[in-house]
Amino acid sequence: MSRSAHPAGPRHGDVLPEGHYQAPPADLNALDPKVWSRTVARNAEGVATVGGIDVTALAAEFGTPAYVLDEEDFRSRARAWRDAFGTDADVYYAGKAFLSKAIVRWLHEEGLNLDVCSSGELAVALAAGMPPARIALHGNNKSADELEHAVKTGVGHIVVDSYEEIERLAAITARQGVRQQVLIRITVGVEAHTHEFIATAHEDQKFGLSLTGGAAAEAVRRVLGHDGLELRGIHSHIGSQIFDTAGFEVAARRVVGLLAEIRDEHGVELPEIDLGGGLGIAYTSDDDPREPAEIAAALAEIVRRECAAANLKAPRLSVEPGRAIVGPTAFTLYEVGTVKSLEGLRTYVSVDGGMSDNIRTALYDADYSVALVSRRSDAEPMLVRVVGKHCESGDIVVRDAFLPADLAPGDLIAVPATGAYCRSMASNYNHALKPPVLAVKDGAARVIVRRETEEDLLRLDIG
Repeated sequence: MSRSAHPAGPRHGDVLPEGHYQAPPADLNALDPKVWSRTVARNAEGVATVGGIDVTALAAEFGTPAYVLDEEDFRSRARAWRDAFGTDADVYYAGKAFLSKAIVRWLHEEGLNLDVCSSGELAVALAAGMPPARIALHGNNKSADELEHAVKTGVGHIVVDSYEEIERLAAITARQGVRQQVLIRITVGVEAHTHEFIATAHEDQKFGLSLTGGAAAEAVRRVLGHDGLELRGIHSHIGSQIFDTAGFEVAARRVVGLLAEIRDEHGVELPEIDLGGGLGIAYTSDDDPREPAEIAAALAEIVRRECAAANLKAPRLSVEPGRAIVGPTAFTLYEVGTVKSLEGLRTYVSVDGGMSDNIRTALYDADYSVALVSRRSDAEPMLVRVVGKHCESGDIVVRDAFLPADLAPGDLIAVPATGAYCRSMASNYNHALKPPVLAVKDGAARVIVRRETEEDLLRLDIG
């Protein structure tokens, strides 16, 4: 036998010891409001509804898989963040979570600002009418063209991420004869308790300028040395899917410490700090996210206390929720194609989507919930793994969950909390067609991002 081969055994399927799994829920038909959007319910026939429309009607009209976005839920969450922070702070929606022209219009109407991190996201924002002054541009490697366009457009803030970018941006503002407001992104040495790939404030990663190594202080000197750059403040982001504010407290203390050093060295008190986003949502019933009002009160108190200790006037605070707004507002609707029971192991439920529409399970080992939504069932629960149709053994949508034992091909199942990073990270792997995004509200559904077609794929393939 080759040294690089091994016999397939229980570990091959990640089968864990008996008793590892939590007990199945008492009622498989219940739809936990913690993980589903706020208008989701079951009708008298047991079919799940959202925005007053049952999912079987959505599947019949628009097909599956499909992302189903609850517009009223999105708007209410956006308002909750805006109201929680009030007029003395700024709330920027992180467009990377999910962006479309409809989303931009909703944000504008609800009074939120917008973060973008590419020319494509900026194009969508401008096409949908977001005022440029309410847009901030992020990114660790913005091209000269992206910076040129952002400055010419009148983007409100550019968050600079390197010495090279400072010089590049200064040259652009000199050519255009304008003064650009900037923030400096720093790494504060705080590691959020999250997956390695979404923790962003420790030292060994690509974002920001190190506080402890002195790079942040040097970046301040360089920005202040250019007439075309107006240094407005400091930006810090400690990670994603965070459930408490302890990390923000440490980050705020270190950011305020830098503000005090800037005052002492340069005689300048910067008027803004941005503590980023990353607040978590409930993907499963075990997750316990905090409400916007609680988060706002905690962050405001942290900044006030740290500034008072440093004898600084409290700067204007900015935050950047993305997932926390859009994540809970959508679910992905699938049709079951194959139900394959492996005796003594588990049942594999294959759906008509997979890692092309939700890469997070494969990429981050993310946990999700799942429910049978096209009917009610009183069958016994069975342990399942929901998998996609792609040619990868890692093509997993929901690693471990319980569904009714009478689940059959043709049933509709739905995975909640897929509003963030699913459509925006979707791919054409195996030349799969990206699903549509449907907005539902008050008994009506409309397509806000249409399903891709084979013609779309062939149009790009020029041969």
